[in-house]
Amino acid sequence: MNPFKNHRGYSTMYQEGSLTLGLFFAIESYPGAIPEMDVAQQIRTAQLAEAHNFAALYFRDVFLNVPSFGDVGHIHDLWSFMGYVTAQTSRIALATGSVITTLRHPLLVAKAAASIDRLSNQRLVLGIATGDRPTEFPAFGQTMDARATLFQEALTVLRQAWREDFPEISTPRVNLSGADTLPKPALRDIPVMVTGHSRQSVEWIAEHGDGWLYYPQNIAQQAMTIKNWRSLTPRFKPFTQSFYIDLSENPDEPPSPIFLGFRAGHRFFTDYFSRLRDIGVNHIGLNLKYATRPAHEIVQELGEHVVPHFPAHATAHLEEAQDAARS
Repeated sequence: MNPFKNHRGYSTMYQEGSLTLGLFFAIESYPGAIPEMDVAQQIRTAQLAEAHNFAALYFRDVFLNVPSFGDVGHIHDLWSFMGYVTAQTSRIALATGSVITTLRHPLLVAKAAASIDRLSNQRLVLGIATGDRPTEFPAFGQTMDARATLFQEALTVLRQAWREDFPEISTPRVNLSGADTLPKPALRDIPVMVTGHSRQSVEWIAEHGDGWLYYPQNIAQQAMTIKNWRSLTPRFKPFTQSFYIDLSENPDEPPSPIFLGFRAGHRFFTDYFSRLRDIGVNHIGLNLKYATRPAHEIVQELGEHVVPHFPAHATAHLEEAQDAARS
């Protein structure tokens, strides 16, 4: 049985055998490391995506401007910006891609995630990661050597804090006794997607994660990755990948490679995403950083021509059930 079949964010993004599409903030193209991040325009584009049945908006956890990495994400703190977007959207899932659990205290992550879960009416899908920017670790007084252990610790603490009242937790970073974290998530749990390998084995990810957020590969390689993933997950656990696109104004333009994606017309992307769905990809988070057109134009065109083939899953029945339970 799927423990998240009644979770709005998860159900919006994921169904076995189906594919949906999301967008990474900053929803814009920018040549350097720092986006313009016109917040009013970001919100308008996010609302346009919601209206066109995109399934998710992605938030990134980038603490510092590290020039060698060439990308600061959406500049604003992940939780602060997500709260702002939460208040100005209503149906679209809110996903993290991803929270850096090694540099954030797990009790604070538990509280922040549960707060968004409650404030958004269960729209949060939590991607978590170990972090990979060496400059950030000494800046926060940490070493990179303990990432694997700290990642496992964080997931253990999150689940215990969400599921139990006044949990007794004793880990390297947590010594909790006689106190509790509030709020609790509405379902006493939040779907957690492990990002990449996070220095864990695939077997560990399949056992402990609620899904896998992976990187783009060619279709043959991705098919093998998913086949292995499915062999380790007796019940359905979704497979998500990121993807960079530059949408041409010519709908028939053939593909040419860009960083971790393609430039092409919308007909190619409809076909390519169908092939990814057929090998078992359940959701694709699209990044427009390397696009050459205004983001709102791209979202509009994708919404008209591509998203109808991969729309967000309806969750009206969950909202009706929640209303009935409250009445």
